[in-house]
Amino acid sequence: MAKAEAAAVELADGDAPKKGGKGKLILIAALALVVVGGGAGGFFYWKSTQGGAHAKQEEPKAVLPLQFVPLDPPFVVNFSGQQTVRFLQVEVRLASRELETIERMKANEPVIRNDLLLLFGQQEAAELATREGKEKLRNAALEQVRRIVKAEGGKPETVDSVYFTSFVMQ
Repeated sequence: MAKAEAAAVELADGDAPKKGGKGKLILIAALALVVVGGGAGGFFYWKSTQGGAHAKQEEPKAVLPLQFVPLDPPFVVNFSGQQTVRFLQVEVRLASRELETIERMKANEPVIRNDLLLLFGQQEAAELATREGKEKLRNAALEQVRRIVKAEGGKPETVDSVYFTSFVMQ
């Protein structure tokens, strides 16, 4: 009975009986797991938004300077009808930043010249007398060149522009 008396004395003094250390150990392990897991998750989130120190960055594509293809000699077309202006002379340069497109335009220069000659011959002198008329013709010429580049297996969007370097109407 000595054991029962000792337990009763301890309870009488206001001390609670001690629980085993396993409960505390499980609680501490669970808290540690939450803290470590949260920290690791936060680190990986930060690394994904910052790119990290060793993130592989894509090299920007080098932009080549604008290359020009002159269409020589200048285009000369007659206007039809009884207009005071009877002919148009235009010097044209094609522009691209892609070497493949430049080569494709050079290789197809006779086709490009033919189609632009037909396009220029369909114009009205009064319309070409305005800046808007010239811009409209320039855009139509660009679309025509892009169609030819596409038909020959190229990328039409790589034809940057068509420039008129001389524009004479008489």
